[in-house]
Amino acid sequence: MFTGLVQDIGNVESLEPGVDGARLRIATRLGSEIAAGDSIAVNGVCLTATSADANGFEAEAMNQTLEVTALGGLEAGGRVNLELAMKASDRLGGHIVQGHVDGVGKVAAVEEDGFAKRLRVELASELMRRMVSRGSVALSGVSLTVAELGGDWVEVSLIPETLERTNLGDAGVGDRLNVECDIVAKYVERLVGPLVGKERA
Repeated sequence: MFTGLVQDIGNVESLEPGVDGARLRIATRLGSEIAAGDSIAVNGVCLTATSADANGFEAEAMNQTLEVTALGGLEAGGRVNLELAMKASDRLGGHIVQGHVDGVGKVAAVEEDGFAKRLRVELASELMRRMVSRGSVALSGVSLTVAELGGDWVEVSLIPETLERTNLGDAGVGDRLNVECDIVAKYVERLVGPLVGKERA
C-alpha cells in the first residue's frame, strides 16, 4: 500500500521490451532502501524489484501492465515518480493508494493559477463516475484533490511543492497519465451499483 506522496523522481536508465513484457532499470537515491522483492510505485504502478543496489533497481512489467497503464510509453531518460511501500508506522499524509491503476487519462489543458498550476485531465466514463468534487485521485502516483469536474474531465491544482517534487510539473497537453480512483469510491460503486440498477429496472 502507498500514500501517493512521491519520495523521489527516478530516471529510466533502460527499458527493454520483449514478447513477455518489459524489463526496466531505474536510477534513484532510494536504491539503498530497496531489496529484491520490495514493492515500488513507479508513476503510480506497483512493481516488484527484481534486484537493487545503491544506485537504483530493476523491475519487470508484464504485458497486461503495459496495456492498461502508461508505462509502455516510457523511454530511457524519462523521469518517473517513485514511492516505497508504506510502513505500518508511517503517517497517511495522502490517501490510500494501492498502485493498481484503473486506466489512463490524457492531459487536455495546463494553466497557470497564481503560484500553482491547474491540470485538466480527460477520463473515460468508467473513471469519471468514480470522481467526486474535493475527493481524492492519484495521477501518476501522486495523491491529489479533485478541484473541479466536467462531463469527461477532472481538474487538479498543483502547488509548488508538487511541481518541484514530482514529474507532474513536466506534464503537457496530450501526455498520458496513470489514474487510480479512490478505493472507497470503487467499493461503494461495487456494492451500491447493482441496487441502483434494480431500482431503475
